[in-house]
Formats: sequence, C-alpha cells, structure tokens
Amino acid sequence: MIKKLFIAFATASLLAACSEPAPPPAPPPPPAAQAASFMVFFDWDRSNLSSQAENTISQAANSFKTTGAARVTATGHTDKSGPENYNMALSLRRANTVKDSLVRNGVPAAAISVVGKGESQPLVPTADGVREPQNRRVEIVIGGQTAAPAVFSDPKSYCKALSDKWREYRTGQVDTVTAAAMAKCEAGDYAAGIPVLEDALIGVKIPLPAPGYRWPGRPYTPA
Repeated sequence: MIKKLFIAFATASLLAACSEPAPPPAPPPPPAAQAASFMVFFDWDRSNLSSQAENTISQAANSFKTTGAARVTATGHTDKSGPENYNMALSLRRANTVKDSLVRNGVPAAAISVVGKGESQPLVPTADGVREPQNRRVEIVIGGQTAAPAVFSDPKSYCKALSDKWREYRTGQVDTVTAAAMAKCEAGDYAAGIPVLEDALIGVKIPLPAPGYRWPGRPYTPA
C-alpha cells in the first residue's frame, strides 16, 4: 500500500513539474557598437591638410563628441613612391597632422592614438614607385577597444616584438642601452627591458606593437 502511494506521489510530482512553464530565454546581448571611420587624403610627399581634409576632420571630431569616452585612432599611409623608411616617417607625420587638427576641433589629445603604416597597406594595390592619390591618406577610426590589448598577456612575445621593431629600423646600429635591454628581455627580466625598448622606439617615432598603450597596458599617447 505504501509503495503504491509513493509511486502515485512521484507520478503526480513529475506531471506537475512537466506542466510548469519553461523559463523565458535570456535576452540576446546588445549589438557591439560600430566604429565610425573617416578618411583624409594628401598631396604627393605632403603632410599638410587641404580644406576638404579639415572639413572631414571636423566631422570626425563631432562624431567623437557624440560617443562619450570613445578612443580615436589616426593611421597614416603613403603610396609606394619613395624609399620605404622615408614613407614610414611620412605616414607618421600625416597621422600627427590629423591628430593636431582633431585636438584643435575639441578632441582630447589623450584620447588619440597615432599609427604609421608607411606604404605597407595600400588602398589601391600598385607596383613599387607608383604615385597613387588614394594611398596617400590617414584613416580616422572613432571607437574601438579601450582595454589593454591582448599583446600584453605574454611579455616574452611583446619584448621580442619590441626588439624586432628596433632591429628593423636601426639595422646595424643597436646601441649599448638597447642591446642591454634586449639581453634583459632574453633573460626574462621584462620589467627592466621592456620600458627601455619602448622609450627607444618612441624616441624615433616608431609605433609600438600596441599603439596607444605601454606595457603592461597603461594608456600612452605619443607626443
């Protein structure tokens, strides 16, 4: 008798559980904010701004002001005419010119990251030595991540990236200070080696592996 009552109770409990409505599904995550982008073009071998460029930068500044705490990245590019090292420096001059104009338009300097890509990322693929107006540009991106990039999760790899950048742009001219910093990194003393290499790259206007940030993820804005 007790066994029959137990079975009946269990069956009733099971039916009651099945009749309960399922919990509502979790709401979908909000869509990621889309970064706004603008493009400014330059005359051949020039980093000064045209009136049209100034107008585009004003629009970019207004976009920044509507996003609150967004960051701004100004990435400079060149065409493939001229030496590669010269083009790298020219792309940085263009990006810094755009940054200065953004600041005049009310964007805080600390919110702007400057990057130079030289001739490495043409908008229009061309042969070496070709003058292409669309490749002489600065791309302005409003928004994007504000947290430290993932590159800092592995200081050994980050230190190697710093060393490789220094060797690439200073071939055969590794001075005593940077050589000692590279040795520190190879020995695992990243806290001693990384800041020295970062300062060396910053001093010659070479973009860091994570533009806008120093190790271990502290915000940095080039002067």
